[in-house]
Amino acid sequence: MSRELRDLVYTALLVAMALAVSLVERLIPLPFSMPGAKLGLSNMVILVTLMLYGFKRGMVVALLKSILLMLIVGLGTSFIYSFAGALLSTITMWISLKYFNEKIKIFSIIGVSIIGAVSHNFAQVTAAAYILKSLMLYTYFPFLTIIAIVTGYFVGLGSYNVASQLKKINKF
Repeated sequence: MSRELRDLVYTALLVAMALAVSLVERLIPLPFSMPGAKLGLSNMVILVTLMLYGFKRGMVVALLKSILLMLIVGLGTSFIYSFAGALLSTITMWISLKYFNEKIKIFSIIGVSIIGAVSHNFAQVTAAAYILKSLMLYTYFPFLTIIAIVTGYFVGLGSYNVASQLKKINKF
């Protein structure tokens, strides 16, 4: 199999995994009711993709997951929030991985994940504030940030373990 075809197949598999995890995650009830709050487990696939393949493929996986999720679930307004969150969180995670984690060694993968979770929430609140034309929505951001720190920790921990195992079997 040619390298281009193999890369295309791996990308399709990563998108399918992120989409499947996102769909399953929608079925998991949270112990509290907070609009926009979720576990963010599909971000594990995106973070692993960024770590193993880089920015371009990570962005493709993140954006295709958002588009396909919208087509399956059919919530147009949620798509705008999801797309904005996926775009900003992927960019901030990549910057954190590339410039801070590799060169300065300040951030661990868990830190990168938390940065991605917080930026995802910030993008969603910003999109909602723009659509609803209300800056009062930013008062909701601190509550989402607390949840993002907790969920980002576990997503980062899982991402680190998955990427470590994939590197051990030398498939990437």
